Formats: sequence, structure tokens, C-alpha cells
Amino acid sequence: MINLIYVSSAVKTFNEAELLEILKVSRENNSKQHITGMLLFKDGNFLQVLEGEEAEVMKLYEVICLDPRHRGANIIEKSKIVKRQFGDWSMGFRNLNDDAVKSLPGFSQFMNKSLTLEEFSGGLNSCYELLNLFRDN
Repeated sequence: MINLIYVSSAVKTFNEAELLEILKVSRENNSKQHITGMLLFKDGNFLQVLEGEEAEVMKLYEVICLDPRHRGANIIEKSKIVKRQFGDWSMGFRNLNDDAVKSLPGFSQFMNKSLTLEEFSGGLNSCYELLNLFRDN
């Protein structure tokens, strides 16, 4: 198994209903392929981790790269894993623009971060901290 973490940017402003529709379709498709993960959205940018068998995850990533709703998909990390970190979700989701999210313990350290390749280029620790914050809350 592998996990693959990537970032991308939306080509338009998504409202909550559009984000939830993306999530619904992702969950349906991912469960069929035994792919789990987490999707975060903030200020027009996506950060997503996908976990599963390498062939299935890479096939999904290729489809994601062709999706016209976003651009600039860049892999932050691809690594082999023994155990899923997000195994409870076909796709967990958080809209980090939501005011309720901003009050979660530990979120304040991420208030000024954008979900971009440049943000995480200095190291993956903050990326994993952010993903784990929402996995655990």
C-alpha cells in the first residue's frame, strides 16, 4: 500500500454544496477501489491524502489530474505504508474556511497557512500535523 499527498487549486470559487457533491462522488468511487483518505479545502486550494494499493491510488490520481475543476496538481509525497492513517473514511473532509473549524483546538497554528506546494516545501511535518489534526478531531 501507499499514501499519496497532493495539492491543487480550484479553477473557480466552490460553494459548500459543490464541495459536498465532490465529496459524495469521491466517497462512492473510493469505496469501490478500497481507497481511503482525507480532503482539506482552504482559500481555493485542496490538500488530499489518498491511501490504498499503489495501482489503484495512481490510477485515481491520474483521473484527478484530468479533472477540469482544479489545476496545478502536485504531489507532495508518495510513500509506502504498512497501515492506513485514514482507514475509517472513504474520504474525510474539512472546509478550513468554515468558522466552526477555526475554533478547533490546535487549528490556530494553521490559520496563516495556504494549502500549496510552496507551503509544504520546507518539510512534511506541518502537512502531517494538519491532516492528523482533522483526523483526530
